[in-house]
Amino acid sequence: MTRLQDAVVLVTGANGGLGLEFVDQALERGARRVYATARTPRRWDDERVVPLALDVTDEASVAAAAAAASDTTVVVNNAGVSGRQSLLTVPLADVRAVYETNVFGALAVAQAFAPVLAANGGGALVDIHSALSWLATSGAYSSSKAALWQITNSLRLDLAGQKTQVLGAHLGYTDTPMTQALTVEKEDPRDIVAAIYDGLEAGALEVLADKTSRDIKENLSGPVEALYPELTATV
Repeated sequence: MTRLQDAVVLVTGANGGLGLEFVDQALERGARRVYATARTPRRWDDERVVPLALDVTDEASVAAAAAAASDTTVVVNNAGVSGRQSLLTVPLADVRAVYETNVFGALAVAQAFAPVLAANGGGALVDIHSALSWLATSGAYSSSKAALWQITNSLRLDLAGQKTQVLGAHLGYTDTPMTQALTVEKEDPRDIVAAIYDGLEAGALEVLADKTSRDIKENLSGPVEALYPELTATV
């Protein structure tokens, strides 16, 4: 169980979408300081927010952020990029770029901040997955989130000895700049972040933040056609 009251929280990808909510709601819950990181940090009006440059795909940048934010007790691994072009046609360099941010970048942050969390009593690592971790779509995004999901599961075991709570959060389409072009029903970012922080403070290891993620996980034990009904026409 990790309380946000008096916590020092670091949020990756803090400039927009879910990142803004993670910063704001951490403050609402009493965080003493929030490191709001991005490749180009924005300005914040609250003196409790510390803008911090961080490119998760650059190991030197990650190391510098860990050194600058050495009092961190909660890390929210939120930075991510989209990738929806078909895997049959997308250049492999573009696929690798998605993985560099969504998978290796998140892992780099976890590696760099694990000693920081240990030195500060254990704390918590929150990895932002997706309902698409369990439901494939065209492009590299869903498979990158599936990879991050399993990395989180491994990190949970690796970090148990230092008493770090590792929480994996799953969510469906949420109303953020990343999904702006999609004409689908979307969740409110405020509700998603509130559910994740509620789970964190309750000691959860996994949060299914909306009905979409709960329904998809429930169907994982069924036949593949249950998740992909469109395949029945081709079989």
